[in-house]
Amino acid sequence: MSGPKTLKKGDILFRENDPSEAMYVIKSGKIAITKAKGMSEITLAELGPGDMLGEMAFFDNKPRSAGAKAVQDSVVIELPFAALNAQFKTFPEWLKAVVRTVNNHLRNANMKIKNLEKSSEEDTLFFTPHLVSRLGAILGLVAARYGEKSPDTPGHTLVPPNRLRNYTIQVFQAPTAKMTKFQEVLQGLGHFKIEEIGEGRQKLTLFNTDFLLGFVDWYNDWIFKSEDKKVTIEEKEMKALRALIFYGKKVEPDAKGMVKVNLTAMQNESMKDLGYLFSTDDVNSFSEKKLTTEKMQGEGGLFVSFNRQEIETLCPYWEIVHATRAVTR
Repeated sequence: MSGPKTLKKGDILFRENDPSEAMYVIKSGKIAITKAKGMSEITLAELGPGDMLGEMAFFDNKPRSAGAKAVQDSVVIELPFAALNAQFKTFPEWLKAVVRTVNNHLRNANMKIKNLEKSSEEDTLFFTPHLVSRLGAILGLVAARYGEKSPDTPGHTLVPPNRLRNYTIQVFQAPTAKMTKFQEVLQGLGHFKIEEIGEGRQKLTLFNTDFLLGFVDWYNDWIFKSEDKKVTIEEKEMKALRALIFYGKKVEPDAKGMVKVNLTAMQNESMKDLGYLFSTDDVNSFSEKKLTTEKMQGEGGLFVSFNRQEIETLCPYWEIVHATRAVTR
């Protein structure tokens, strides 16, 4: 339905890759046009009264090429595409063609800029996502095929260093320095152990081969998903994710694996239990990403439900992703 739409400061008008159903004219306030960049967000422009936004999708029905949110309390006029289509049909055919051509050129220019930015960003990374996936696959493959069971700890695998080096350099042509750094990242996260045993030799222990190969499968799938289907956990959300796991383990899951936790109690007990403050608002983004249900008011506070196994699987995977992204040259 067309008409005015009121936004509070920080409210999202639409997100990048959302389906497009309307364009907007700003009546008052200010709207930021945003673009995802890695794990953060950049502002491309700020629009004010009289400016129009969201109009590109009217001509090609494609998802939003950028997001939009209120920088301050604002009012926008919503113009649904369904109503505008009736008016557009009355335009001369030559004018329709011109408008569509201009729109396509803008779309293509935006895509080229996005690809250039992505390539530039990846060039500065010590670990690109594809390299992390490849190094994990090499390490997991060598451990699964040539590793020996640790005599000291059940489930741990001794990885033959020479075989790992050969596969890294000769078979997959990956840099050994980055394989070494990748092992150090895994060691820092408690998944791997590097021991110097003298005369330049090392003892390499992978704690859980299936876990590493599971990470590779998941990350490779995530890398190649379209942007509108990716579920990304930002680094700033990791503490909230760990809090859900901690308190979720105290609750018996139902037949579908879902657990229901009291967010209010978590907020009250988090400093004592976790050493950091958890807020009931910390899970807001998770419901948008379909990782949890919406918050529900119940006896004793606010509650949320989630699939505990899914969260417990995702958390260590994202810890690896964020740890490798944090490595600098």
